[in-house]
Amino acid sequence: MTLLDMLAQSAGRTPDRPAFVFRERRLSYGELRRCAFVLGDRLRALGVNRGDRIVMMLPNVPEFGVGYFGILAAGGTVVPLNPLLKAEEVRYVLEDSGAAAILCLQASYALLQGARNDLGLRIPILVLDAEPGTSETAALGTLPPSKQIPDLALARPEADDVAACLYTSGTTGHPKGALLTHRNLLANVQSFHKVLDVNAGDVFLAVLPLFHAYGGTVLLLEPLSAGATIVLEPRFVPDQILRAIALQGVTFFAGVPSMYAVLALLPRPAADLSAWRLCISGGAPLPPPVLEAFEAKYGVPIYEGYGPTECAPVLTVNRPGGIRKVGSVGPAIPDVELRILDEQGKPLPPGEVGEIVARGPNVMQGYLNRPEETAEVLQDGWYHTGDLGRMDPEGYCYIVDRKKDLILVGGLNVYPREVELVLESHPAVAEAAVIGVPDPVRGEVPKGLVTLKDGQLVGPRELLQWSRQRLANYKVPRTITIVPEFPKTATGKILKTALRTTD
Repeated sequence: MTLLDMLAQSAGRTPDRPAFVFRERRLSYGELRRCAFVLGDRLRALGVNRGDRIVMMLPNVPEFGVGYFGILAAGGTVVPLNPLLKAEEVRYVLEDSGAAAILCLQASYALLQGARNDLGLRIPILVLDAEPGTSETAALGTLPPSKQIPDLALARPEADDVAACLYTSGTTGHPKGALLTHRNLLANVQSFHKVLDVNAGDVFLAVLPLFHAYGGTVLLLEPLSAGATIVLEPRFVPDQILRAIALQGVTFFAGVPSMYAVLALLPRPAADLSAWRLCISGGAPLPPPVLEAFEAKYGVPIYEGYGPTECAPVLTVNRPGGIRKVGSVGPAIPDVELRILDEQGKPLPPGEVGEIVARGPNVMQGYLNRPEETAEVLQDGWYHTGDLGRMDPEGYCYIVDRKKDLILVGGLNVYPREVELVLESHPAVAEAAVIGVPDPVRGEVPKGLVTLKDGQLVGPRELLQWSRQRLANYKVPRTITIVPEFPKTATGKILKTALRTTD
């Protein structure tokens, strides 16, 4: 069983049901499958072989689904990228992944072409929304469905082939590609399905980015496995979200806490929202006052969950129709085991705080080209999350703290070391430290602190501009402070705990 088999089953049951709705566009399950195989055929003609990694830089539009399954149809591995990334970030992934081809929309073409050319790579770029002949390899146009599905038997993937390579930043500042097989992703979808009780009549609203593990599993693969409809929204515009929920009869919404905080502050529209039955929250801790305010206004329950990219990503979720414990991220989903370990790696009893580790069929195979870092987090079949938590006697998990340096900006991971490396690349900067500070809408935002080299002068405004040119906007510090020196440990490491205390 592969993700292609999953799509084939849904398309076989309900070929005419809309798989994607985007504004006035509809793409049925039958069309999605045919378009994906047309794209797969084209990729094979361009030299893509089974196991090749294909970079895909697309927002939440129907082409994302076509591209995702088109890559799989060619036997390839999907490497989804955030369309907000800058050239330097794109160059890194192209080189690290060894990309064999690139899929994008016209809006990203120039950036990707430049990044590719800067590296001296000769890999094709397919522009999925361009008219034939308007760019180097944009002969697919809007991918009109063909009457027949091309024969791609030679490219057919196996369950243990890597389906997706999801880049997630690390404390070193260099993003790592988490390798997830068809089996890993299907296991997560099937386990989550047992909890959610999703069916073909459901309508999902996807405003979370589908390139992210959370959106990719919960709002793409999960509904497609059930034959449900996905309403796509590329950006979180609160009024538009509520209109779409009413107009499209949305039943399922998944978001991050900052989205629920904004929606809780809006006047409840007069439109009919009665179909809306379920919300999922993840990506960051959900403050109980936000949950209470949202549910009081809309009458729709929020169920909080948790999981890292490396676990495809869902590990826990509160049970719809079961016991929900506010403040908890819920118990482990079916087929997943959780433990809380002390510093010596020994299991702790309920109530004790330690590192959360997980085991299950959804856990990644490892990091691309990083055996040492893989061995560090995968030990005896258990994935070590680096997050601190506790479990109660009923198995409900509570997140106590996150990886020490991780900053969550609206549910998106920002690892300070990546930002620090950019700041330290400025010729006037000696050292940099980045910490998270509270933000009423995004939960947290990065704040930068730097020391300068002797005799050098530079202002915060110039450093912010330097960062904007090299980092996605959500990673850029909101403020930068120049300090004379940093508090340090005896071994010379910057004491970020002291920085947070004095912030």
